[in-house]
Amino acid sequence: MRSAMRPHPWFGFLRGLLFAVMPGMRFGSPPRAVAWLQAAKARRRVLLALVAAFAAAAFALTPEGTPWAQTLLQTLLFAWVAIGFVTALMGGWVMLRGDPHALRLKQPHAPIDRGARTAVIMPICNEDIATVYGGLRATCESLAATGALSLFDIYVLSDTADPKLREAEVAAWERMRTMLGDGEVDGGARVFYRWRRRRTKRKAGNVADFCRRWGSQYRYMVVLDADSTMSGETLVSMVRLMEENPRAGIVQSLPTARAQDTLHSQLQQFATRVTGRLFSLGMAFWQLGESHYWGHNAIIRVEAFMKHCALAPIPGRGGLAGDILSHDFVEAALMRRAGYEVWLAPQLDGSWEQYPPNLLAELQRDRRWCQGNLQNARLVAEPGWRPAHRAMFVTGALSYAIAPLWLVFVVLGALFDPPQLTQDGAMVLWIMTAVLLLMPRALGVAAVFLARDQHRFGGSLALLASAVLELLASAVQAPLRMLAHTSFVIGALTGLKLDWKSPPRQATAVAWRDAALSIGLLTLPALALAVLGQRSGDIAFWHLAPLLLPLVLAVPFTVLTGSEALGRAVRRVGLLLTPEDRDPPRPVARAADNRSFADLMPLPQIVGGASRGAAAAFARPRAVMALGAAALAVLVVLPQPGVTPQLSPAMQAEREIFALMRSMPLSVPDVTLEPRSVRVRLDANYRPAARIDDDIRQRALESVQRAQGQENYERLVNSLAKAAAIAP
Repeated sequence: MRSAMRPHPWFGFLRGLLFAVMPGMRFGSPPRAVAWLQAAKARRRVLLALVAAFAAAAFALTPEGTPWAQTLLQTLLFAWVAIGFVTALMGGWVMLRGDPHALRLKQPHAPIDRGARTAVIMPICNEDIATVYGGLRATCESLAATGALSLFDIYVLSDTADPKLREAEVAAWERMRTMLGDGEVDGGARVFYRWRRRRTKRKAGNVADFCRRWGSQYRYMVVLDADSTMSGETLVSMVRLMEENPRAGIVQSLPTARAQDTLHSQLQQFATRVTGRLFSLGMAFWQLGESHYWGHNAIIRVEAFMKHCALAPIPGRGGLAGDILSHDFVEAALMRRAGYEVWLAPQLDGSWEQYPPNLLAELQRDRRWCQGNLQNARLVAEPGWRPAHRAMFVTGALSYAIAPLWLVFVVLGALFDPPQLTQDGAMVLWIMTAVLLLMPRALGVAAVFLARDQHRFGGSLALLASAVLELLASAVQAPLRMLAHTSFVIGALTGLKLDWKSPPRQATAVAWRDAALSIGLLTLPALALAVLGQRSGDIAFWHLAPLLLPLVLAVPFTVLTGSEALGRAVRRVGLLLTPEDRDPPRPVARAADNRSFADLMPLPQIVGGASRGAAAAFARPRAVMALGAAALAVLVVLPQPGVTPQLSPAMQAEREIFALMRSMPLSVPDVTLEPRSVRVRLDANYRPAARIDDDIRQRALESVQRAQGQENYERLVNSLAKAAAIAP
């Protein structure tokens, strides 16, 4: 029996603002006054006060003479960095002291009502067969070991369009059912497969279609990603949490990154395991029951989801209209608007996800997330949102829009002479920025030492060396991510077509050609513009060196970090190890052992490499980029008529001195700080105007001459000092 799931149209930004300012208008009932909500409000006030204090300090320490645009950007960017620092700081506090208001399981061994039936659903689309069914088999085996398998049904929901790949999915499903000893589909079966003929609204549409068809049969559903793996104990604990908290609409677990053999994947796994956990604990500290939902590895109350979380398309045209891409943030906001709570439960272990194997695959995923987060910003004025979720829409958009702001700030700093570090508060501001950027990593490492878990990361020296290696790799990637996210923002705002493709789940080597066609074409215009600026004298090379050197190394860095051989070598020497590497949990080990399904993958899907598909999706307008880069390269190579070659510093100083001396009168060498008075002869027929006598005119003339002599003298002294400093 099909159930209804009807979306409600959006108010829109302008109508939402009008609704907010009209007196007496209210959307729904106010939230219930509970202890955690009062604590969350107090904590958010502290967060805003701290960020405002950091922003005020950045503004106050800005040296005098800095352009207003640069000052404004510097204050905004410093506040953005401060948000991350304060969040990581509170995450470290929670890791050491705990949080009394966090969602906790009061009775971990209480019996579960037989009516609490739960569907574990995995939407897939053109995915790697071995990854999907290897992880799903491990989840089912772990769930069966808990003895609670009778409460759960498993659904594979396919949107795959390729007939050969779809046949492989069905064959893998049948093989997995045989391995698990599942019953007949018409009686006793627990694992089901369904292919959707009409693929609408992507993953969100797939989940909504399941709810309409079978949602009424279940109290809860657990949404998995194609690379997700969960332990049976975690799934049962999530059901118990929902049973103990009837107002909980979504409970999100904290997935742990599961690295592949590439160096890039291992770097990201180490970063999320050491530093990323602090950010997650910090977000849970600020948000409490108004938290994030990341679209997978979470449990959802089906009835509330079907009633309140149907998604209508955003009206309009362009890249920020149409079907909602980042549906998870919007679904969390809708659930909370309906009065249900949305919790992030970092204490729930036993939840894992794979990380993209290389930088190309990660940027391909970021492009989709960027457009989705910018699209969600159009919904920020919708009536009924809780302030926390409005802030999530804003910060989600800023997490990508901050990249072009950083780029503008760097360009402004290169065009205008940056202040010396000894000038006013520039040194203090620079030190504060470095501390805010580095402190979260230091806190993550310190938390491992305080917990005495360094042996699980290979030992103290290995942990410190791994942290330094991850920091260096992040510094090299930062300029490239800035340019990539800037291009994604421009693409989203201009309405360029987005290819919705899943990132590769299996590690494949990045070809030099693919890296050059995507990463190289992205960095080449920036490098060419820097060379042009250097030749014209508008931009000093050393001002942009921290940005340009990583861009020069971008292509080889992408290829090397996407290498499995280099990743295995780093692991052999004991670096970038995590507890999951040294002692993998049984579900993780079983998910990695997916050879039973590898032979079912059609060969045409493997030939050519997954990274090539990522490169094509990431660099879709590459013809335009290549043409622009070629034009810039021609401008760099060809001689520039009418432009004087740049002189050496010494010759430039000499030229300034001679020009100054030619512009000064012959009496310049005799000019002193107090110029001699000059008598001015007035014509005998001269008659002063009324109310102005000759003495006033004489004093005005002497004042002008004194000021001109003082200015010329100081300019001459400064030029001579510059020449003396440059002379060998």
